[in-house]
Amino acid sequence: MAKAADRAGRPTRTSVWLEGKPRTRRSEAPSTLDRERITAATVRLLDAEGLAKFSMRRLAAELGVTAMSVYWYVDTKDDLLELALDRVFGEMELPEPAAPDGDWRTPLRQLAGVYRASLVRHPWTSPLTGHFLNIGPHSLAFSRQVQRIIEDTGLTLQGQRGAIAAVFQFVYGYGTIEGHFVQRCADAGMTQDEYYHHAMGAFGELAPEMAEDYENARVLMAGTEGHKVEDIREADFQIALDLLVAGIDTMVAAQRNASG
Repeated sequence: MAKAADRAGRPTRTSVWLEGKPRTRRSEAPSTLDRERITAATVRLLDAEGLAKFSMRRLAAELGVTAMSVYWYVDTKDDLLELALDRVFGEMELPEPAAPDGDWRTPLRQLAGVYRASLVRHPWTSPLTGHFLNIGPHSLAFSRQVQRIIEDTGLTLQGQRGAIAAVFQFVYGYGTIEGHFVQRCADAGMTQDEYYHHAMGAFGELAPEMAEDYENARVLMAGTEGHKVEDIREADFQIALDLLVAGIDTMVAAQRNASG
């Protein structure tokens, strides 16, 4: 995209949200199409087939139009992916900031939970989140709610930035790994439990030099026998979130003591 922009003597595009007024349908464009329908179809196709298989030609076939028809509404494939990503941010039910009693912990946990669920439900969003500016209306609404909730902790601005990084980069990483694991299981035609036990069984049968690594993994998972993989992952997520909340509490207390 950058090379094409250079050849045309125009600056490189940075975001579909900075292109100015959204396009309206031209007389030559199919009357059944609009950006909303195209974006919704893009999300469905990405959910079903993943990012690697997505193409404008495949999308056009899904919509029953020509690829050129889609380009009446977006300039590039990247523009369309950015629109799809923002649509997914719009699916999340954002909790209200802290209640009058100052409880920021409950909405923080809720927001972390809905973000994780979105990453698992739409694993293709993970690489796109790092690729785009994330300045669409739904993405910005999510960011504003994160900031409001963390602001209610009473941390300094530097502390707030660190808290946001700690919590939501953790959720991003956790949800990304979880989402790709779920997708891998589906591709293999196995449940998560079947895939886990198959993988651990294969690991245990490896060369003797890896026996210690297998034993360490087995010890770490002690006590989880008979539990579903999803339940183990949920418990681990909540404990990790507890640790992060406790860390924020500790910083708030230290800040209060220092200023008191």
